[in-house]
Amino acid sequence: MIKTGEQHSRSLQDGRQVYLDGGIVDDVTTHPAFRNIVASVGRLYDFQSRPENRDLMTFAVPEGGGCANRIWQLPHSYEELVTRRRALVAWTELHGGFLGRAPDHVASCIAGMYMGREVFAAYDKERAGALADYYRHARDNELYLTYVIINPQADRSKPAHEQQGEFLTAGVVDKDAEGITVHGAKMLATGGIMANEVFVTCIQPLQPGDEKYALSFVVPMNAKGLKILSRKSYEAQAPSEFDNPLSHRFDENDAVLFFDNVKVSWERIFIDQNVEMCQKQFHATPAHVYQNYQAQVRLMVKMKFLMGLAHKITETNGTTQFPQVRETLGQLAAQGAMVDGMVHAMEVKGRTHGDYFVPDRHMLYAAQVLTQQLYPQVMTTLRDLAGGGMIMLPSSVADFANPEIRGLIGATQQSPALGSEDRVKFFKLAWDAVGSEFGSRHTQYEMFFSGATFVTKNHSYRTYDWDHGKGLVDLILDGYSLNDELDGELDC
Repeated sequence: MIKTGEQHSRSLQDGRQVYLDGGIVDDVTTHPAFRNIVASVGRLYDFQSRPENRDLMTFAVPEGGGCANRIWQLPHSYEELVTRRRALVAWTELHGGFLGRAPDHVASCIAGMYMGREVFAAYDKERAGALADYYRHARDNELYLTYVIINPQADRSKPAHEQQGEFLTAGVVDKDAEGITVHGAKMLATGGIMANEVFVTCIQPLQPGDEKYALSFVVPMNAKGLKILSRKSYEAQAPSEFDNPLSHRFDENDAVLFFDNVKVSWERIFIDQNVEMCQKQFHATPAHVYQNYQAQVRLMVKMKFLMGLAHKITETNGTTQFPQVRETLGQLAAQGAMVDGMVHAMEVKGRTHGDYFVPDRHMLYAAQVLTQQLYPQVMTTLRDLAGGGMIMLPSSVADFANPEIRGLIGATQQSPALGSEDRVKFFKLAWDAVGSEFGSRHTQYEMFFSGATFVTKNHSYRTYDWDHGKGLVDLILDGYSLNDELDGELDC
């Protein structure tokens, strides 16, 4: 069966330990800090379960019959990769790209690891078997996964084993025939509030001595001893959908996870204290490319949303025909097309990995480098286009309930394209995307979710075909020589 929104919501009523504002949240599906985002995720599942969307959103499972969401699909060709992307786009359009850790992200990571399971088999056949079994389990049960793959910042000049406190970073404290026991913290569980399970590992390079932290495993979000430390809820601060339409519905939340002697069974452990393998699971398999390809598909949709926002700002202000404004919109259009084009180029230039077809690595990393710089530029441009329009708005929807204030709103909130109420509604949306705390968090997220800029630039450096470029230089250099030049001078 294809999961529905109601089924997913019920799955979150599992006794998970979510800490917020000095207490523990009893039920994330009903709490005013989380209930709207849970409902938004539910709409994703309801969309895929509609009969008219089945072909778009699901694929036939090769073993055992039945079907599953395309987020778990393993493309064998360019055509299958494109078909899967269309499903990701359809889902992403439901949230405008504002859910960075929607179910399709970590599913893409696990699917990419599965595509490279021979790397795990070379390391440990039992761990490879655990990975293969888990991929099928998560796919067949439509699990929503988040991940924590970063260590607490603490003293970034020191490796994990030299931090103050042996178990600041989650590491192994015990190991027996049943599995391992983990203690310590990991970040950043974006979307963890409404996820079913969490993938725990380390994408940062680990050093000799860090072995106890070199892990890769999965546990349910309600695992005994797992404490979910939520950041401030933007949703809780946005009770009115009219005033904060994005943060009211799409605050996916971020959380630090603390593992208080959490027991992990061997059947859910993919790497056990191996520093080298922690890097290989991402970069020797398609995992890192596949998960970040999904992120670029999401950003492609989000850019289209932002382009629409920009054009409607100029229509609302009556500035669309100004030459300088059209120049700005043209620049934005080019930037939006760049993201779109790079996603398609990743696919066209894709390659085979064993039986599977995966996006081109360098096109992906080039897109990451450029979009990290691009997003804050787009935010600044939207501010320039809007001017004071996003700021000088009624204090809240309650102002419309007062006849006198409503009349003043009608007199002061004017537009050649919209009535006063629609103008306020639109600019409330624009501000939530650009300038609210929710919008500012998204700027920070888009700048750093794929790593610090020096990390993404290094990925771009190591995957570029430098030899081809140098070969072209050498071709020109080999076409002439100093001796030839000197001989010519002598002949003269």
